[in-house]
Amino acid sequence: MEQITIIGSGNMAKAIAVRMLKARHSVQILGRNGEKTRELVEILGAGAQGGGEGAVIEGGIVFLAVPFEEAKKSVIFYGEALAGKVVVDISNPVDLATFDQLLTPAGTSAAEEIVRHTSAEAFVVKAFNTCFAKPLESGSVSGVPLDVFIAGDSEQAKVRVSAVVAAAGLRPIDVGPLRRARDLEAMMLLIMGLQVSPEHKNFNWDTSLNLLP
Repeated sequence: MEQITIIGSGNMAKAIAVRMLKARHSVQILGRNGEKTRELVEILGAGAQGGGEGAVIEGGIVFLAVPFEEAKKSVIFYGEALAGKVVVDISNPVDLATFDQLLTPAGTSAAEEIVRHTSAEAFVVKAFNTCFAKPLESGSVSGVPLDVFIAGDSEQAKVRVSAVVAAAGLRPIDVGPLRRARDLEAMMLLIMGLQVSPEHKNFNWDTSLNLLP
């Protein structure tokens, strides 16, 4: 079983933690807001523990369950503490004011920007950015397990992330090197725009991006 560390205490942090605990992994929640972190740990129950922003990272797999800009700050803050860790970026650098553009420069991605801000020899993987919190927590939509698209330059890191994804009852799909994160984030610009579109009132952040045979 993997020791999992999740940086963040919001809805996605909770959803990922629920899936990891169901897979019998132990979970460490690290958050800036002590009260919010404690509340989440209490909700999660057995197998979960919490800590403040400066706590020692215990997990070999570290989920950055925070928005893109916060994810960059997190890898800078933890620095060498991330050495040898698999760091999973789940962010979508979407302009939330308009939902019509990405905030990253052309020819790059949030995941690749996080690599540039990571001083330690960590293995950055893009995953879970195509999952919304509500369906991720339940693990399926209309009885169909969620797909988790995984991009990264380390094959070993992707294997480890794929293993925890599969153990959580989800379907891992390796989409290739980390530069494929650009495509995953671009897809979610479209999908997130649909969630807020008045023309699609049936979409309420409870959808999922899946490949069907």
